Amino acid sequence: MIERIRTFFNDRILEREAPGVSGEHAARCATAALLVEVMVTDRHLDAAELERIPALLRRRFQIADAEARELVALAHQEVEESTSLYQFTALINEHFSAADKYSLVRSLWEVAYADGELDKYEEALIRNIAELIHLPHTGFIKARNEARAAVGRSG
Repeated sequence: MIERIRTFFNDRILEREAPGVSGEHAARCATAALLVEVMVTDRHLDAAELERIPALLRRRFQIADAEARELVALAHQEVEESTSLYQFTALINEHFSAADKYSLVRSLWEVAYADGELDKYEEALIRNIAELIHLPHTGFIKARNEARAAVGRSG
């Protein structure tokens, strides 16, 4: 499955990027998968969450809406087939800076808060991801607070 996502990025995204960034597309796939993982962890798919993820991907990676939605669909399939967060977090650790990791965790919180309810399993998952990508606890808390405020303002 991860190969389908990589093919998607090779065919649609990387051809637009500058040379030398080819390794980063896997981390982008992992980003989408982690966002979807947070969305599905409470076993309730809310329309606000379904809309928030493509918006976050469009903003983060400057991709078209159709590409973001296709990436979400592929990531959803990958999440269903995955048995561990490691395959995703390892890519994040390899390719993301500290600032990128903070931004990712903030986006995860935005997905968790999008439906207006923070489920205890969503919070536990985000905490686990933050630990796996070595985001300091202060960054985890700051990202949570910023995302909660941003989601509260936008809907």
